[in-house]
Amino acid sequence: MSPSPPDDSSPVPTVSPLHGQCALVTGASGAIGRAMALALAARGVDLLLSGRDPGRLDDAAVPARGLGVAVETHAADLTAEGEPEALAGRLEKAFGGLDVLVHAMGVFASGPVATTPVDELDRQLRGNLRAPYLLTQRLLPSLLERRGQIVFVSSSAALRPRGSLAAYAGSKAALGALADALRDEVNPAGVRVLSVYPGRTASAMQEQVHRLEGLPYRPERLLQPADVAASVIAALELPETAEVTDLHIRPMQK
Repeated sequence: MSPSPPDDSSPVPTVSPLHGQCALVTGASGAIGRAMALALAARGVDLLLSGRDPGRLDDAAVPARGLGVAVETHAADLTAEGEPEALAGRLEKAFGGLDVLVHAMGVFASGPVATTPVDELDRQLRGNLRAPYLLTQRLLPSLLERRGQIVFVSSSAALRPRGSLAAYAGSKAALGALADALRDEVNPAGVRVLSVYPGRTASAMQEQVHRLEGLPYRPERLLQPADVAASVIAALELPETAEVTDLHIRPMQK
């Protein structure tokens, strides 16, 4: 019998090295962001959760608070002018500093290069590259002071682009390049930078992708959000003598 997927709200039996830290998770109203929030909360990490949907943010915040940590929410569209800076200010006011920054937000749309308006490319670049860049830049002093960690959730599409995904894959590939360059800058100060490249993960976005492809959506055959979160947590909990730079995760077909 195949093992059941891990429960993303299960407490951790031993004290995590992350215990007592503070994390900001963007895209926490999405599947991977929510799973990351619950996994961090289970390890005693206080949270600021950001996302576009207030109701789905609460879906992550309520169980996270039930694990005994402080949780604040900030509903905003980080592609809007000034919003990354406003989120950084909210973080500093609520918690005073930051140890872990998780960029789980994403903007997705598909379409061939021949017919997709350049405005759509600009929209995805704003969400998948510009907003993470600005937010990281604004919070970098705190992360440097605390020898923190930064996680960029990219996509397997950045490495193996398919037709009709040029804008999305291009923006996510650029996010990987940002992470690589940033790592080179901040590693000497003790800050770790992780790029995550999940394969197809059970989520609302992936349901949309399957619909566009004319395929049946079978989430049980896909990577689970809790699988991604568990893999990221394992990297974040490594001793300071080690760093995972690129994490590639794929679904196991049943």
